[in-house]
Amino acid sequence: MKYGIIGCGNMGGSIARALSQKTKDILVTDRSGKAKDLARELGISYGSNEDAAASCDRIFICVKPKMVADVLKALHDTLLERKPLLISICAGVVLEALEDATDHALPVIRINPNTPIAVGKGLTQYCKNDLVDEETLADWLSDMAACGAMDALDEGLIDAASAVSGCGPAYAYMFMEALADGAVACGLPRKKAYDYAAAMLAGAAEMVLKTGLHPGALKDAVCSPGGSTIQGVRKLEENGFRGAVMDCIIAACEKNKTLGK
Repeated sequence: MKYGIIGCGNMGGSIARALSQKTKDILVTDRSGKAKDLARELGISYGSNEDAAASCDRIFICVKPKMVADVLKALHDTLLERKPLLISICAGVVLEALEDATDHALPVIRINPNTPIAVGKGLTQYCKNDLVDEETLADWLSDMAACGAMDALDEGLIDAASAVSGCGPAYAYMFMEALADGAVACGLPRKKAYDYAAAMLAGAAEMVLKTGLHPGALKDAVCSPGGSTIQGVRKLEENGFRGAVMDCIIAACEKNKTLGK
């Protein structure tokens, strides 16, 4: 197998779904057996952690951070014999910890994906150790293109990036839901309220990415003097909107730093 995905839950399943557009040479594992249904749907394989370690050239570790050490310990001898590429999505588990668990003998990549990779619109930051050669990295990045954007990042910034792009979809969905609830309160049918809120957020994000303009400048362009938008902005500011969002990101970043310990 080209790819193994150990711990194929929500995020592992999203990776499998995206990668399956490039290759069906994928084996997924989990503890509950639920990933069997995903494997059948995608036309890929299902097996055990041991199967993945023994047969896969590139292995994603998608288990909970506190489980990583035990999983790698159980597979230690097989991994050292075969030396596959190890790719960890586990928040808070640093490259050094992954290297220590595998006797510094394996090429290792640490990634921070987010759930929109399931629809090819994800953002994944990555860093690697020195054993990952450029040819392997380039081929892996080509396969991961089906997930969305990939961005190399210094490992010291991964926790902060995770708080924004990794955790961020949850906050965006909360904002989207609140926008829709407000629209429903004003009489808009709920289905249209959700559709409009989602399309608006997607379009606003694309404006930032495509124009390169500061978000504040784009905000100002919507706020006509004496208009309705600036009144909405005033209400958000009265209720501490920016401070609450900043506190949210800082809290998530601080939590990320503790997860692998």
